[in-house]
Amino acid sequence: MRHLFRDLNDEHVIRFYIRAIHLVILVGALTCGICAGIYIAFRPDLSDRNMEKARTIGVSYMTMNNEFYKIINQQIQYKVQTRGDRVILRDPALDVRRQQEQIREMLDDGIDALILTPVEATALTNVLVRARKKGVKIIVVDTELRDNSLADVTIVSDNYKAGCIMGDYYVKQHPNGAKVVLMTHDETISGKERIDGFCDSINANKKIRIVGKIPCEGQMEIAAPSLKKFIDAGNNFDSVFCLNDLAATGAASALESRSLLHKVQLYGVDASPSAKEMINEGIMQATAAQFPTEIGEKAAEALYRLLDGERVQPKIFVNVELVNQSNVKRYRVDRWQ
Repeated sequence: MRHLFRDLNDEHVIRFYIRAIHLVILVGALTCGICAGIYIAFRPDLSDRNMEKARTIGVSYMTMNNEFYKIINQQIQYKVQTRGDRVILRDPALDVRRQQEQIREMLDDGIDALILTPVEATALTNVLVRARKKGVKIIVVDTELRDNSLADVTIVSDNYKAGCIMGDYYVKQHPNGAKVVLMTHDETISGKERIDGFCDSINANKKIRIVGKIPCEGQMEIAAPSLKKFIDAGNNFDSVFCLNDLAATGAASALESRSLLHKVQLYGVDASPSAKEMINEGIMQATAAQFPTEIGEKAAEALYRLLDGERVQPKIFVNVELVNQSNVKRYRVDRWQ
């Protein structure tokens, strides 16, 4: 290698560079060895023997057309994969009978745990009783069952508080009274609790009147035509409170189609990216932020504590926060929080 240094006259300098090169090669080799050791230690064991021990997690949200559930599922999927287990995900698309059938199929497939957002609060009782008899761990997220004893753990946003936060803010914004329309989904406890919290809070001002309740299943494609029909019937109102931001987006579409978008105030729950953008633009007044990443993390943690035989608190609340024009810039507008 000395010919590489023929221009150098100092033999000591040549030796220094040779030693430096040797040192770099040695450090590189050691680094590669350490990295390989870490990979071997922590990589999932995909051997046939380990796959036989892998546990199967059934997952059924009420619908997968809502980004909220996709974010929850990302957290759970990541945890399951790092543990070398597998997920069976089914989408009932807001059809409770389909959800019942899909859960039955997952039970027949031998799932070890079920993560569930019920389409209806009471309709799944029989299939969940069967699941419990089979020893399947049940984790309910986002909304509750009517009978919480059917679940090992229920993880939800504080939905009643979300409604109260919005109601309190609404009262402050309308000291002289208002006419409000409610977009509802009473089949789910979470939706009902948000509406109940809002209504209980606005009772502080007797000049505020509820002039309509419109069922919409929390879905944009149902909320928009339903509110259009309400408007076309000649009903008079100056604000809309929606159980979630998907419904609020649908309501905004209906208001725009009837040239009312900047005349009627709009409120929701979620702090979805579209809602925060509408708040930024002055189209929507406020929403209550949910934190789907945290819900997913807590669900994944509870799942493996249960599977590992540990005790878990039966009900876990995730906090909610008011988001309006004064603080929306603290949140990422392009994504969920």
